[in-house]
Amino acid sequence: MDNNLTTEQASSYNDLEKMKTLDLLSNMNAEDKTVPYAVEKAIPSIEKLVDIIHSKMNIGGRLFYIGAGTSGRLGVLDASECPPTYGVTDDWVIGLIAGGEIALRKAVENAEDDTTLAWEDLQKFDINENDVLIGIAASGTTPYVIGGVKKARENNIVTACITCNENSPLSLEVDHVIELIVGSEFVTGSTRMKAGTAQKLALNMISTTVMIKLGRVKGNKMVDMQLSNKKLVDRGVRMIINELNIDEQTANKLLLKHKSVRKAIDAYNLIK
Repeated sequence: MDNNLTTEQASSYNDLEKMKTLDLLSNMNAEDKTVPYAVEKAIPSIEKLVDIIHSKMNIGGRLFYIGAGTSGRLGVLDASECPPTYGVTDDWVIGLIAGGEIALRKAVENAEDDTTLAWEDLQKFDINENDVLIGIAASGTTPYVIGGVKKARENNIVTACITCNENSPLSLEVDHVIELIVGSEFVTGSTRMKAGTAQKLALNMISTTVMIKLGRVKGNKMVDMQLSNKKLVDRGVRMIINELNIDEQTANKLLLKHKSVRKAIDAYNLIK
């Protein structure tokens, strides 16, 4: 690992083991406060990427994330939350992690060091020119990710990266570069901290904005969300009440009948 990388620079704090609990927490929080500003600087790059993703998905394309370790887990997390939140099928946004599903919970030795594995993983999903691939790597040096985006680009697939170092090897291999420069970590090299937070914020922004542009939000409501538990059913009923100005019993019947907030609202408006 290149010790000149920003993500590998020594922490601004020393003798952490000697700090009081309050000092540890306060100093970590002080560092975390800088993360949104780093993300803010990247908004113009994120905007361009979002518009590309939207245009591709609007004609049937998909969004892929690849990563290893924390970065891979964050991609899988973002992808897995799109179906329940926006009612899309689970093949619209796909997250892949080096080492497969077991790597979500346990480190898989040497999985991220294979430059051919990501492309093999992507081919299982028949990735093609209609799709967009985002490689996520805090260091920007992960072979799994670099190999994947490089091969995808050779096959005329739009590629992007989310990294926390400037001009990294990963950035040189993609069409769209998002660099979130958060500086050194509180615990030196622990990129699950500020770098991971920055990546999570960027992924939230990307997938949420794309889904809004694809019409999966009405007003400010998740009208296509999956009604998978009582809390979400209750939320759906409240949405219908507020949208249609009807009583709770009527709203509940509509939701039970149509199994979707959007469909319930549309059906009521048709017969109104």
